[in-house]
Amino acid sequence: MAVVFPSAGVVLAAGAGTRYGIPKALARASDGTPWVQLATEKLLDGGCSQVTVVLGASAKEASELVPSDPRVHPVVESHWTDGMGTSLRAGMRHLEASAPPSVSAAAITLVDLPDLPVAVVKRLLSGVKITSLRQAVFSGRPGHPVVVGRQHWADFTGTLHGDTSGRDYLTAHGVEQVEAGDLWSGREVGVR
Repeated sequence: MAVVFPSAGVVLAAGAGTRYGIPKALARASDGTPWVQLATEKLLDGGCSQVTVVLGASAKEASELVPSDPRVHPVVESHWTDGMGTSLRAGMRHLEASAPPSVSAAAITLVDLPDLPVAVVKRLLSGVKITSLRQAVFSGRPGHPVVVGRQHWADFTGTLHGDTSGRDYLTAHGVEQVEAGDLWSGREVGVR
């Protein structure tokens, strides 16, 4: 039987949600469940042993919506206005400092994917290795989650700044596209 190593998760929830009308870390599903809680639970249920939630806009209010669970670690990025790359760098640095050596990869998702099925996370994490680079695609369109194997963490994190996300790193290093369009549309929730 193959040895399965745990993965860790990162939820990006720092943005102001300007087009949405409020920071998306404060948004709630129709049943009242905070999106930040949904994103965290999807990663945990999908196979992550711990989750880092990166907050920025309205961090104090948003932190109250982060699940109170010893596996969940909120991190506030004070320079969140610099862009998603800065927030992702904060999440990855937290993982580098806190994840036990047994953690093989990071699954990265966005807070504005409240309908993300756990099945997509499980598909991306299935058989993951420290060398893995994977991205969910939906009918060929790139989306989230993205999985970054631990071997890539330092180099990947080094490319993140401002609005520069990890897309160029993933492309340059042959990211494996994992089709998940049979499970979900992959659409982010935009404007209210």
